[in-house]
Amino acid sequence: MIDILFLGVGVFALVVGGWRAVRARRTGAGTGLAVSLIALGAAFCFLSNRAQLAESELYPSLGRLLANLATMVAAYGIGLTVAEISGTRDRGRRTRLVALGVALTLLVVMFFSTSGLPRGIGVFDELYRTHPTLVVYVFAYTVYLGFAVLDIGVVAAVTIRASGGALRAGLALLLLASAFAVAYLAGKIVGTVRALQSDHPAKALCRGPFSTLPCALDVGFPAISVLLIVVGLTIPAIPGLVAARRDARTLRLLRPLRTHLTRRFPEITRIDPGGPSRRERLLTAMSETNDGLILAGVTPDMAPLAAARLVRDVPEEPGETEPAAAPGEPFAADVARLRAIARAYRMVVDAAGDEAAGSVR
Repeated sequence: MIDILFLGVGVFALVVGGWRAVRARRTGAGTGLAVSLIALGAAFCFLSNRAQLAESELYPSLGRLLANLATMVAAYGIGLTVAEISGTRDRGRRTRLVALGVALTLLVVMFFSTSGLPRGIGVFDELYRTHPTLVVYVFAYTVYLGFAVLDIGVVAAVTIRASGGALRAGLALLLLASAFAVAYLAGKIVGTVRALQSDHPAKALCRGPFSTLPCALDVGFPAISVLLIVVGLTIPAIPGLVAARRDARTLRLLRPLRTHLTRRFPEITRIDPGGPSRRERLLTAMSETNDGLILAGVTPDMAPLAAARLVRDVPEEPGETEPAAAPGEPFAADVARLRAIARAYRMVVDAAGDEAAGSVR
C-alpha cells in the first residue's frame, strides 16, 4: 500500500514536471516549477521500499540520501516558484541558493562519513546514539526543510490577499501543504529526540500510511503535502492553458483570411513573423489581418458577412486611395471581430467553390 502511494504520487509529479519542463523550454518561464515537480517525483520514487532495496545494493541506505537530497532541491524550487508568483523572486534569492548548497553538502559529507549504515530500507533510529554524524544529518535536513516550508507558507499567505481566482485557490492549497509539511517535520524532530533518549530504539513498521499517528506523520502527511503542492502549483496554470488553446484556435481560423489578404497586399506582411509564444504570433497575425481589412475597404461597423464578401471580391490591384485606418479596439473585441469575419470568409469561399463545382457538372 505504501509503495503504491509513494510511486503513484511520484509518477504523477514526474509527469506533470515533465510537461512543465517542455512548456518552460518553449516559453522560457517556469523552469523552477518544472525542477520542483521532477525533484518531488524523484524523491517519492527513491523512497518506495522496493526502490530502496535496489538502491541499497549499490550503497547502504543510498535511497534515503537520494530522496532527502531531491526533497531539499524540490523545496528550494517551490520557494523560488512561489516567490516568482508573488513578484519577489529576487528578494533573498542568493540566500536561498547558498542555504541549499550548504545543506546539500552537509548531508552528503555526514552520510558518507557514517559507517555501518543499514542495507535495505534506510532507517536510522537505532544509530542516532552511536553515530553523531547521523544526528547532524537529520538536524541539517530538518532545519533546512523547516525554513523552506515556512518561507513558502509566509510568501503564499502574503500573496493570497491580493490574488483571486485560480491563483488564490493554488496558494490556499500551498498553505495547506505547508501545514502538513510542518507536522511531518515536527514528528521527525520528536522521533529523533526519542531515539536519542532510548537505549534500544526500534522503528515500528507501518502497515499503512495512516495506520498509526507516527505512520501518518512519517508517511501519510508527506504524501498529502506533495500532492497538494503539485495540484496547488498546477491550478494557476489552467487559465493560461485555456487562453493558449483559444489563441491556437483563433490562429487556425484566421489562417485562410490572413493568407488571402497577405497575397493581395504583400506590404502588410511583417518582417518579424512573431515571437516564440503563441500569443505573440497571434498578435502578429491579427495586426496583418487588420491592415489587410483596412486596405480592402472594410470598416469597423461592417457586418462580418459583408466584410467577408468584400474581401473575397477585392481586385488583384488595389486602388491608389487607401481607406482611413480603423480606430484601435480592445484585444478581446478585436479577436471576436476577426474571428467572425474569418468564419464568414470561409463560408463565402466554400459557397463559391460549391457553386463553381455545380456549374462544371
